[in-house]
Amino acid sequence: MHNHKHNPRHNHNQSESEQTAIEQGLEKILSPFQQFIKNQTTSSLVLILATVVALVIANSGLASHYHAWQHLPLGIVVGDWSLVMGSKHWINDGLMTIFFFLLGLEIKREMLVGEIKQVQVLVPVMAAALGGMLVPAGIYYGFNAGTAYVQGWGIPMATDTAFAIGVLAFLGRRIPATAFTFLVALAIIDDLGAILVIALFYSDSINLLNLWVGAGLLLLLILLNVIGVRNPWVYLGVGTLLWGAMLGSGIHATVAGILIAATVPARPKRKPGWFLQRVTELVSKFERLERRKDGPGPMLAEAEQHAVLESMQAAAEKATTPLRRWERVLEYPVALLVLPIFAFANAGIELHLDALQESQINSVALGVVLGLVLGKGVGIPLFTWVALRLGLGQLPAGLQMSHVVGLGLLGGIGFTMSMFISSMGFEEMPAALNTAKLGILVASLLAGLAGYFWLRRCGQKLA
Repeated sequence: MHNHKHNPRHNHNQSESEQTAIEQGLEKILSPFQQFIKNQTTSSLVLILATVVALVIANSGLASHYHAWQHLPLGIVVGDWSLVMGSKHWINDGLMTIFFFLLGLEIKREMLVGEIKQVQVLVPVMAAALGGMLVPAGIYYGFNAGTAYVQGWGIPMATDTAFAIGVLAFLGRRIPATAFTFLVALAIIDDLGAILVIALFYSDSINLLNLWVGAGLLLLLILLNVIGVRNPWVYLGVGTLLWGAMLGSGIHATVAGILIAATVPARPKRKPGWFLQRVTELVSKFERLERRKDGPGPMLAEAEQHAVLESMQAAAEKATTPLRRWERVLEYPVALLVLPIFAFANAGIELHLDALQESQINSVALGVVLGLVLGKGVGIPLFTWVALRLGLGQLPAGLQMSHVVGLGLLGGIGFTMSMFISSMGFEEMPAALNTAKLGILVASLLAGLAGYFWLRRCGQKLA
């Protein structure tokens, strides 16, 4: 009798894993890779790789194929109705909506429970974001006022969160942990500003019928939230229709991603107390079923135990928020697929020597480079300092004004959002678009290096 009870338990202690030798071997290889993916710097490295590949191809014998791929028509045709766009258009208007949706989820979470919610910290961060938008836009405008290129004023306003956080991650413990908090909050407000700029100033002539349809669909999504609908497929279906309405309305289609995210439920279906009680009951049931077994066997054969585990999964889903779950699901696909594809489609600039020489005196290049590097580097710490001098809030614990100067420099990494705005502002002006993109690449490199070395120096000084 003793033997019957002891052996199964002893076997479980010997090996808790149901994996085959091949699976265990693969896990040893994949685990470091999975850790690498989770690393803050990974998305930045993948973005850089996609950018470099695009630049190499655009300046090689494959350039014609690259440009042909950008304009390859793709879409849906049903009878007389059709939705056909070039592949680059699909990436910028369609795929990037997923990025904006994730961005919207992050903004909503930060506003509900993040640092942005704390008024004492919020005011200096808002001041920093305002300075990081107004000063760069003003510098660009100063160089391009009265020219056909003035519409690019929104390009140096944005900060690329992934790249900026990636640079901070390289600094490790040399900087206080609150530097990450400040930069993320700053970038989120910055992104919100950029989204408003896109919606208000970089949209085509408005189609009122589509706009009203979009408004109706947005109200439907709000209603679904209010009545407690949490099925992601429902939001995806209505959200896709909203995206279509935005696409036809003249307001940039990616704004739909932000609007959909705003309606995603941020409250769980059940309270933690219910979850604890439910899981305790299910664990007890699982243990009873385990004791009844004659010995260890495959879970596939244990229908009742399988059902208990599925009930646990369902309970966990009810106790978590759709906002948090969907954010987690999208985090890596966006970082490792959506943004690199966008970078590959948009960063292919022809780097001719004569174009480079012309760019040095070009008002667009000067506006973009100085707007991002100088505008962010001065605007962010200056407006923060003014807010603090006026007694409006305080910096997070451990953060000093010297750190804010470094974070301001990192704010000049404009990449993703700046590329996005430039592709809208200079859609019909390929030479200006090329120059703007070149300016963004140069500015992002300069800002990243300047911010890194400044903050490294701050870390050594404090040490």
